Amino acid sequence: MFVYVNGAIVPKEEALVSAFDHGYLYGLGLFETFRVENGHPFLLDDHFQRLQEGLETLGIAWSMSKSEVVKILKELLAANQLDSAYVRWNVAAGAEELGLYTGEYREPTVIVYMKPLPAGSAEKEASILSLRRNTPEGSYRLKSHHYLNNVLAKRELGDAIKSEGIFLTEEGFVAEGIVSNVFWVKNGMVYTPSIDTGILDGITRRFVLALLDKKSIPYEVGFYQESELLDADEAFITNSIQEIVPLCSINGITLKGERSITGGLMREFDRYRDQLWSRSEIFGGR
Repeated sequence: MFVYVNGAIVPKEEALVSAFDHGYLYGLGLFETFRVENGHPFLLDDHFQRLQEGLETLGIAWSMSKSEVVKILKELLAANQLDSAYVRWNVAAGAEELGLYTGEYREPTVIVYMKPLPAGSAEKEASILSLRRNTPEGSYRLKSHHYLNNVLAKRELGDAIKSEGIFLTEEGFVAEGIVSNVFWVKNGMVYTPSIDTGILDGITRRFVLALLDKKSIPYEVGFYQESELLDADEAFITNSIQEIVPLCSINGITLKGERSITGGLMREFDRYRDQLWSRSEIFGGR
């Protein structure tokens, strides 16, 4: 594997950072994961808009033009001999003195990881986690290095690759998966938790909501009890690598719906994933 580190593409063995990087010491860093399909970085504009907004919140001064980003991705694809790939674009605060720092980080550490896309899963089983979703550290959840809640949840779930754990909030509302957002369908209506539950506002989540708008499929965003999820006709989880994965069961309860909405949305991803830069393009660029 070859990795981009602060302007250079190097073998993974040479990808080093300072022991004083506050991304390591204090978890001050953000990342975006996205897929490159046939050379095209799907929804890149949306990912980098979220990244930039989050970095401003953390006081990390960093920006890069779209042309620079695309150039790095092309060079990294070539180095790794890939045409399609899983990408993690990581921006950490950078090195400072030991201790909490309140100034602006002006020399962040930028690392871009790339590997082959994992094999897709036709469907997954879901289970409700006993561990509750922690609340965001700030006013909303960032896609940050602070991943302990997710790691502990993954340990509770185990290593089964065809399973996903679903968090509830401390109040008992349906939140999100360990590495996914959650949607379900009941009587033709699509439901998904509000970001006010403290979940990550996933880029794929946003794209699915845009597709529902475009296709005039009714949906509702809000606060829902576990029982409402368990009563679903069909359900699916979303993230930027696996995109849409249908759920065949939740807590051992088989979902017997025909997956008509889930299947239709999956076909939309097949249509768009090697061409769109932003979800706004499906509405003619608005």
